[in-house]
Amino acid sequence: MTKPPRHRLVPTNVAALAVGVSEATIRKWVSRGKITRYGAPNCRSQFDIDELTQIALQRRTAAPAPAGPGLADRAAGARDPLPR
Repeated sequence: MTKPPRHRLVPTNVAALAVGVSEATIRKWVSRGKITRYGAPNCRSQFDIDELTQIALQRRTAAPAPAGPGLADRAAGARDPLPR
């Protein structure tokens, strides 16, 4: 695989924000081969923002719907199960 252009590479903290996970998760994904790390072994890690965008989209489409009444239920007058 060829290295992406510099303008598409971001550091670990930005990669974590882009995907919505912790920096530790980004490092785990690198060790498991889920994402590609760019940079020399003794240098800062960098990641392709396009690859991260694809992962973020996959995570959002695979995420389960939150439990409980949604906005449509509340608009229709459903009661909130937890008192305030």
